Amino acid sequence: MEFDPSNPVVRLCIHGMDMEAKQAPEEAYGLFSQAWDIASNDLEKYLAAYYCARHQAHLSGKLEWLETSLHFALKMDSAGVQSALPALYSGIAKCHEELGNPEQAKKYAEIAREITFHPSDKGPFYHGTKADLKTGDFLTAGNRSNYQQEVIMNHIYFTALVNGAGLAAALARGEGRERVYVVEPTGVFENDPNVTDKKFPGNPTRSYRTALPLKIVGEVHDWQRLTPEALQKWKQRLDNSKGEIIN
Repeated sequence: MEFDPSNPVVRLCIHGMDMEAKQAPEEAYGLFSQAWDIASNDLEKYLAAYYCARHQAHLSGKLEWLETSLHFALKMDSAGVQSALPALYSGIAKCHEELGNPEQAKKYAEIAREITFHPSDKGPFYHGTKADLKTGDFLTAGNRSNYQQEVIMNHIYFTALVNGAGLAAALARGEGRERVYVVEPTGVFENDPNVTDKKFPGNPTRSYRTALPLKIVGEVHDWQRLTPEALQKWKQRLDNSKGEIIN
């Protein structure tokens, strides 16, 4: 199971987060509860429970929802979900601390620390662009951001989701053809801090970055392409975004 923005449960959670941003917590919780009611697999239940936890009036209720979310997260062998485990364990530890359970708080805080390491994702990895490149070429940092032209990027970004790379290619600046390359990191890499533990827990889009070159080892020609209408909506979101890029 992979993270899919078109999934009905994910879309309800996104709508709920929009309501949170508009200071409408009751409407947000209604949407998260609806997401839980229709959730039919481990990924959907893990996500819905995570958001339901945010709207509990009592710590005991929040703890119960976080434990439910963790239960379903642990059932999945998914790099995107595994990246959320530190946040889940930390949230549970904080609940125990505030409930006056110091031993349980210490236990879960230690687990959170133990699993906060470099990503263990084995790929394959992809990079989306409009640049015309060939196998054996290297992608390097130091280029201008596709999203804020004044920013020179200190890292090169990539993902383990081919459709995510396809989206990046569609949004990339330039007039060339959209291309998705298969890439190999030449050294250590980390979760992309611009998306990790932001709206969604962990790194469900399996987005990463590295200061070292990426080697192109192939090209993918088949991925889910956006309709012109969907692409325009994405561009509008980027134009309206006020967030600062963590570089």
